[in-house]
Amino acid sequence: MNENSILRGIPKVDEIISLLGETDAPKAVVREAVREVLKGIRESILRGERTKVPETESILKMAVQEMQKKEKMSLRPVINATGIILHTNLGRAKMGETVVRAVMQAAANFSTLEYDIEKGSRGSRYTHVEKLMVDLSGAEAAMVVNNNAAALMLALNTLAQDKKEVMISRGELIEIGDSFRIPEIIKASGSVLAEVGTTNKTHLFDYENAVGEETAALLRAHTSNYRVVGFTESPPLKELVSLGRKHGIPVVYDIGSGTFENLEKYGIYGEPTVRQSLADGADIVCFSGDKLLGGPQAGVAVGKKKYIDLMKKNQLTRALRPGKMTLAALEATLRIYLEGTAERDIPTVRMIADNMGILRAKAAALAGMIREKKADCAVETVEETSQIGGGSMPGQALPTVAVALRPNHIPVMELESRLRLGGTPIIARICRDRLLLDVRTLEESEFPVIAACVAQCAGGSADG
Repeated sequence: MNENSILRGIPKVDEIISLLGETDAPKAVVREAVREVLKGIRESILRGERTKVPETESILKMAVQEMQKKEKMSLRPVINATGIILHTNLGRAKMGETVVRAVMQAAANFSTLEYDIEKGSRGSRYTHVEKLMVDLSGAEAAMVVNNNAAALMLALNTLAQDKKEVMISRGELIEIGDSFRIPEIIKASGSVLAEVGTTNKTHLFDYENAVGEETAALLRAHTSNYRVVGFTESPPLKELVSLGRKHGIPVVYDIGSGTFENLEKYGIYGEPTVRQSLADGADIVCFSGDKLLGGPQAGVAVGKKKYIDLMKKNQLTRALRPGKMTLAALEATLRIYLEGTAERDIPTVRMIADNMGILRAKAAALAGMIREKKADCAVETVEETSQIGGGSMPGQALPTVAVALRPNHIPVMELESRLRLGGTPIIARICRDRLLLDVRTLEESEFPVIAACVAQCAGGSADG
């Protein structure tokens, strides 16, 4: 049979739609799914991959699968079994029940976003979090924008626009991610980059010698996504502040991740807290809301009232302002810190704080559930290390416990793929030819789903 004869056997779109009958999917989705399935069959015949048209029943199954795929939300939940608490690709900080309820309330109702109930007139969206942020940080004032890069750019544009200089050590010219870099942010702010010192060593006299009439701000950027070790030096923040005071130049400190908690009690060192950065004299401190703070994506600027007020009046502020759901989530997160229940109610802090005893018990429970499901793989618990996040606290490894899976009849890469492509994607990591389910980033409520999925995915050949 020649190619054209085979192609003539492909059914019409309306014929397949009629055979599908009533479905829950919108008509447009059904039609598009059927068209794509038939187009795929046609193209595979033209490529010589098929020598006949599939049976009608097979085409109907393919159409149903395509409809289901099209109806899935692109942005949807996953189970994070990587052990990376602040996984940028997986949405960074996970929020707790209290915060989620606040977001749902803000989304489902009209709100006091910019309305002053007591005065019965227009209010400011910044009031919902400013006092809480001031109380927690010790700052004179605070404001929130949509991310930390925006907070930094707004601060620099406010202080040094019209081609004034922003001075920073060469060792702090960070690339944040996706090729967004401090030098480009400085340029976008309308200011001019003034580099001082070297990559590994910058002294106070480097700043002193470079200060001039055009210097509008001294910028310190905490290297929260990498470390330079060995023969290194940079002046303490207090010394940089003293230099700024001497010349009447404000100091901006971008601490990146941002935390109210002293993480040394968890064995983590070198991460500046918001309060200490302000106590050391920084005029403006910028940080993220969705990293170590454990809240929503946001950029926070705290510091001297005269500078924060100028930032609020900057025309860029409207373009960078946060929405009601961000503010609701951030307010709820800050209230948890004030109540002193961060270890219990903020998942990021709880995951960092979990000790090996807790993790061993969780791993044993998950491994037991997987064995009960008679999954076709070897199951054991192993002690490993995991990261807080690639963009937060690099090189700071946490001891952890994982359930290690070694499938009996399929490659470990195939098991990883099947779990990742499931109805609820399970994202894990492979180490020494084993699939690791790191329990540090798993909730016990997820264990039954994980066990069932492993049992379903571990058996059979790689061809399914």
